[in-house]
Amino acid sequence: MRELPSTIEQVHREFGGQGLVVLAINLGEAREHVAAWAKSQKVSSTILLDSTGAVMESYRVAYTPTVFLVGRNGKLLGRTIGNKNWLSEKGRALFRALLAP
Repeated sequence: MRELPSTIEQVHREFGGQGLVVLAINLGEAREHVAAWAKSQKVSSTILLDSTGAVMESYRVAYTPTVFLVGRNGKLLGRTIGNKNWLSEKGRALFRALLAP
């Protein structure tokens, strides 16, 4: 697991109050390990566990991180693989546009 605050955790902290929901999915680690790590890193976003690999298989996740952007209506807006500079001006503009009423 990476040190925090990761970029996506920073995005959660910056845009969470505006309606952005960040769900991290841990692939295959024990609940106790993930919980201890999240507490030690002061993670404020939600971490879900995929202990069986079902989510990874269903969403065809082959690499981490994989980020899915889902609109308010539940439709997939985009998918990207790898680390991105979500806190750049382009990244922030994307989130502001997605969060606009």
